[in-house]
Amino acid sequence: MDVSRLWAPVTRWGDFRRRQLAALEESNRIAAQAVDDDGSPAPAGDPGPGPAPTLGPGPATGEGAGSVPVAPYGIVGQPLNRHSPFYIGFYGATGAILAVGLWQLAGRITTTLTVLVVAFFLTLALNPIVDWLVARGVRRSGAVGSVFLGLIVVFVVLGFLVIPPVVDQGGQLAQQAPSYVQDVLNSRWVRELDKNYDVIDKVQAELTQRMSDQQFLEGVLGGILGAGRAVVTGVFQVLTVLVLTLYFMAALPRVKQSLYAMVPSTRRARVVSLSEEIMRRVGSYAIGQVSIATFNAIMSYIMMSLLGIEYAAVLAVSVGFLGLVPMVGATLGAVLVCLVAFFDEPQKAVIAAVYYLVYQQIENYLIAPRIMQRTVSVPGPVTIVAALTGGALLGMLGALLAIPVAAGLLLLYEEVLVPRQRRV
Repeated sequence: MDVSRLWAPVTRWGDFRRRQLAALEESNRIAAQAVDDDGSPAPAGDPGPGPAPTLGPGPATGEGAGSVPVAPYGIVGQPLNRHSPFYIGFYGATGAILAVGLWQLAGRITTTLTVLVVAFFLTLALNPIVDWLVARGVRRSGAVGSVFLGLIVVFVVLGFLVIPPVVDQGGQLAQQAPSYVQDVLNSRWVRELDKNYDVIDKVQAELTQRMSDQQFLEGVLGGILGAGRAVVTGVFQVLTVLVLTLYFMAALPRVKQSLYAMVPSTRRARVVSLSEEIMRRVGSYAIGQVSIATFNAIMSYIMMSLLGIEYAAVLAVSVGFLGLVPMVGATLGAVLVCLVAFFDEPQKAVIAAVYYLVYQQIENYLIAPRIMQRTVSVPGPVTIVAALTGGALLGMLGALLAIPVAAGLLLLYEEVLVPRQRRV
């Protein structure tokens, strides 16, 4: 072999690489040829020049069956057996480790994913209002700003309705707590228990011991700090949802176009039509449910004000939030109002129960059908199952989002799966 060619001057890297590979292949061919020490040809029976030697069993059919070819660079060996227990165990363990890591990662970002989902559904709920303003000549930036300002006003009004009464009533409770404790201690049944079992002295001794216990004090202090931290975290999450909602509303058309561009052109029109219909129905459902819950809260506030039930503003806001939960939310709000009214005056609780019984019939047969007529019609069993499943997975948030998700899945079932099965 003329190895001087390998060191010849080269002007291009590609030429050098091709010459290098050619020289290496020629060297491997010569190394595979068996020769004697004196340079004479190999004796009979030894492999001579020709095809590269092979070892071991190979494929059952085809050229070279029953052998494994030598690798291009003289490396000979068996192929990797993918049925080997070591191979299967290694890749199975790798997959399990990857799955556990992804699950832990998802657990750590659950709060972030929840905030994103809430902001997205809030965007879908507010987007029909934005589109309505845009259709009447308002620029999208102005429409988004107006809708977002209205949303901020709603949150501020709710805050003024809820926070001052809660703070005021909490302060009153703290001031009257000693008198409440004294009334309990002076009650007849407590005196009887103290006379027979010396309860008061035992309770005082237990309280004294607890107040001198460092671990108990740290636990109480930690609970108070934890509650304060939860309040601060909740406020931060609400602000984050509002900011994300603003960005989502402003960029929603561009986001949709970017996502649609990823779909093959042959199916893009179908995907666009289904996606737009799902988003329209989800937004309409959200607006309708909020409207029904708001009307229920306003009427409940009027009823409680006329009856003189305490904490009317706080209870009305609670009824409105519970009314967002499908199927059972309005009933839970009615039960809450009746319980508070019962401790105030039983006659008021009876009147409130009668009011809610009549109002539920009016809402179910007159108000809800008119407001929800443009949204998807979800069967009752599907609604119950979706609400229970969503509540089990994500609590109240899951129950709120279950019906829109079920509506989207039902639309895909009716428009995609059923027609495809008919064509098969």
